Amino acid sequence: MPELPEVETVRVGLDKWVVGRTIAAVEISHPRSIRRHIAGARDFAQLVTGRTVTGTRRRGKFLWLPLDSGDAIIGHLGMSGQLLVQPMAAPDEKHLHIRFDFTDKGLQLRFVDQRTFGGLAVSIGGAELPKEIAHIAKDPLEESFVDKEFLAALRKKRTAVKRALLDQKLISGVGNIYADEALWRARIRGDRASDEISRPAAQRLLNHVKDVLREAIVEGGTSFDALYVNVNGESGYFDRGLNAYGLEGEPCSRCGTPIKRSAFMNRSSFFCPRCQR
Repeated sequence: MPELPEVETVRVGLDKWVVGRTIAAVEISHPRSIRRHIAGARDFAQLVTGRTVTGTRRRGKFLWLPLDSGDAIIGHLGMSGQLLVQPMAAPDEKHLHIRFDFTDKGLQLRFVDQRTFGGLAVSIGGAELPKEIAHIAKDPLEESFVDKEFLAALRKKRTAVKRALLDQKLISGVGNIYADEALWRARIRGDRASDEISRPAAQRLLNHVKDVLREAIVEGGTSFDALYVNVNGESGYFDRGLNAYGLEGEPCSRCGTPIKRSAFMNRSSFFCPRCQR
């Protein structure tokens, strides 16, 4: 599933190609892609047609496009969602579900989703912060994120530290890949109890979370298959710099001990049994 760096990469692309443009028409060919817009396809199209995109925003794995009406188009990429900018004459993608045309008759915005776990909706009055995601915690790269508040909440929770990093009510946007990478850098096992971590160790972990996310954004995110791409259809390259995730049996780049994999929340965790005590 696309995590914060992948969503931020898409947001940056949309900021370049969509902001300031007015939507002329919307074509919705798969109702599942707007299932979170309860009023349906016609209402979705009426709310956005004729409206100008005024910006791009993101919190964690969600992104939204504020409109000049005060509403917002809110989106989640799910497992395989793609927001692509394409020439009007470009052939339709196999799994194209939503198409936006603009009044300038330039590049279209297309929502493509093979597995249809993602989708778009209109958030009424949601230009500043959609109410649909107001319950989600701030992500660590937001300017308003407060380290002290997160560290206090982390050390109060009685759970595994990796589970805490994946708790979207505690901190948003940190998925499985980047949690494993930050824990490896911090030399902390993901199954260690969060309330037993010292404050300096917790701060070190948070710093590594931020570093990993920023570096992944620079690399355009992590692409393990063709399903995650940026708005121009290009893959990210952060997978080339991974130190733990997906490297079971490979020597740890720090100590040479083979990386281990363990089951975790219907997923996998990867760690160095020597470096991460």
